[in-house]
Amino acid sequence: MLHLKGRVLVGPDEVRDELWVVGGRVTYDRPAMARDATTVTGWVLPGLVDAHCHVGLDAHGPVDDPTSEKQALTDRDAGTLLVRDAGSPSDTRWIDDREDLPRIIRAGRHIARTKRYIRNYAHEIEPEDLVAYVAQEARRGDGWVKLVGDWIDRSTGDLESCWPRGAVEAAIAEAHRLGARVTAHCFAEDSLAPLVEAGIDCIEHATGLTEDTIPLFAERGVAIVPTLVNIATFPRLADGGEGKFPRWAAHMRRLHARRYDTVRAAYDAGVPVFAGTDAGGALAHGLVADEVAELTRAGLPAVAALSATTWGARDWLGRPGLTEGASADLVVYGSDPREDVRVLAAPRRVVLRGQVVG
Repeated sequence: MLHLKGRVLVGPDEVRDELWVVGGRVTYDRPAMARDATTVTGWVLPGLVDAHCHVGLDAHGPVDDPTSEKQALTDRDAGTLLVRDAGSPSDTRWIDDREDLPRIIRAGRHIARTKRYIRNYAHEIEPEDLVAYVAQEARRGDGWVKLVGDWIDRSTGDLESCWPRGAVEAAIAEAHRLGARVTAHCFAEDSLAPLVEAGIDCIEHATGLTEDTIPLFAERGVAIVPTLVNIATFPRLADGGEGKFPRWAAHMRRLHARRYDTVRAAYDAGVPVFAGTDAGGALAHGLVADEVAELTRAGLPAVAALSATTWGARDWLGRPGLTEGASADLVVYGSDPREDVRVLAAPRRVVLRGQVVG
């Protein structure tokens, strides 16, 4: 039995003084044997959410189970107890049987156009097969499907949309019929409106948002996961590709230069914004605190940035927070994260399924 005392941040507008963990579950009713509980003090948040992460993937493709385990443990120790795995070629279902590892919501494997994505990551197909592959990954995943919406086209030397509109409309309709939501990797401007108009539920990165497309996102309630810690790598990527693809390199630098303005404009317009790191490709795991700090640099208020990795993110993904009877997945900090989100980088205690694991 645990007794959490201090400030329990149940929601952005609800704070309690204490909670108990009994049988691995949250309760606000003082138990009969409360005096026997182990007491932990501090500021308590629901377990953090990384809404764009890749367990089972590295820069070269799928990894073995020990590497996947190390990735998941790194996220857990950083306070990330819920991951939306935005595409992985590895089978990580075995993680679900581990009480000490974060919970994962999977999007199956990426679906990309032939030779239009990172090698060894995705199913690489042509438009006539898109509906079938979306149906396949909808059945394999946990309610999400991941498309690659744009990528560099070597014939033009710049970012280009990957899918004809009709194919995307049919594929998204099929995913929805099967009860799955659809998200897409998108860097560029031109890929966004057709995907939103086709009914997509979320866009990853969304660096191409403009004053023309932001209102469309807001009107349709399409979420974005900006992955700003990943967008920070754009200048290095541009430097590496400039010799062969100068148009693409210049485009990537422009997208990077306005990244904070883009995210703030989307937030101000009412577009749902969630925290994701894109860990598992070129980036290390355990960076969720850095991503939340980046959201505040983009202009999100501290409570909104916290919500993007806690209350709001869990609600969006259909997972409980610190509600009565919920699994006790929580993180304890030594100071108030609403005052300074950088405290997320130093969790005092990590509790998963009612057990102190870090």
